[in-house]
Order: sequence, then C-alpha cells, then structure tokens
Amino acid sequence: MRSSGAIVLAGGRSSRMGTDKAALEWNGATMIEHTAAALARAFDRVLVVAGEHQSAIMSRLPGTVGVIYDAAPFEGPVPALRLGLDAIGADTVFACGCDLPFICPELARQLCAMAEGHDAAIPVVEGRMQVLHAAYRQSCTSALRTMIERGERRLHAIAPLINARLVSEDELRPHDPRLLSFFNLNTPAQYRDALRMAAVPK
Repeated sequence: MRSSGAIVLAGGRSSRMGTDKAALEWNGATMIEHTAAALARAFDRVLVVAGEHQSAIMSRLPGTVGVIYDAAPFEGPVPALRLGLDAIGADTVFACGCDLPFICPELARQLCAMAEGHDAAIPVVEGRMQVLHAAYRQSCTSALRTMIERGERRLHAIAPLINARLVSEDELRPHDPRLLSFFNLNTPAQYRDALRMAAVPK
C-alpha cells in the first residue's frame, strides 16, 4: 500500500449537540485530542481540518498533529475533505469526524488497505454508507471538485461519482466485532450513552 494518513474533520456546527463536539471531555482530554491520539497510533500523518473559531481547542494538540483552518467554515464535509486531501501529502487517507469515542485505529488502517485498486473504501453499517468513517484516495479530488462546483454538500453523493468499494459488516467485524467505532456523538443523549458505555467493565 502506498503512503497513507488520517484526516479529522472537526469544523462542523455541532448544532444538535449544542456545543462544539471537538471540545467534549473524554477520558481526561477533549474529543479532538482523543481522536487525533488514537489515529496517531496507526498513521504517521494526522491532519485536522478545523474552523478558525476552534483555534484555542486545536492549540492543545501535540505538534505531531497538523492543523489547517478552513477559510470557509460550516460549508460541510465536502470542501473540508478536499482541503485535507490537498494538504496531507498522502495517497490514501482515513477520514472521519471528531465525534467517534470508540474509534478503532486498526480498522482505520485496514480500510486504507481495502481502498487499493479503488477510489475509496466506504463501510456500510445497518444499510447506511459511513462516509465519515471511510478511506479515500487522491483520485477522489476530481469528484469532490465537481461536487463543490454543483453546491453539493452531502458527502454521500460522492459514491456514484467514484469507483468506491463498499465494505460489508462481515468484513468489518474481524477488526471491530461490535462495530462500536461507528458510534458517533450527535446529541447530548448519545454523549451520555457513550459515557455509560465506557464506564462498563469490558
């Protein structure tokens, strides 16, 4: 597999949560610190795409984690992913949001390997494409550019524009048996659920 890295898209509005998800506390750190540290165990290059309003939060990240600020925040994951792909200098990237408390670095690496011979490797969990927990190659940039020009903000719309490998649950479970890495934090209730889940002895 050619060079790979990880991109964390952190600049969303977090409107349903009511507060910046990147700044949520998790195991004595912020969610963005937790996510970046987890991915740094699997990738040499980790890049966070954030909004300038988040600069204070991002200043807490270690120097080994790159941060770039989106000049047009709150435009959605499509331009943010394009910005990250342009900046990271890796052929294949694992891309995710900053709201995955149970992220599995090994699964992230495996998805990058699964993208070989394709433009992307996108998991399908409970019948839904997990486009913000997927691997993308630099060959996706043309499709992302087209989407931006069309004003398309939904990252799901990339699938018919590229040669995507859809990864089944059966392929995911050897690396993440309970598929907990796909549990994300959109609402305060989900955050409370995650805290309870983390407190239960394994």
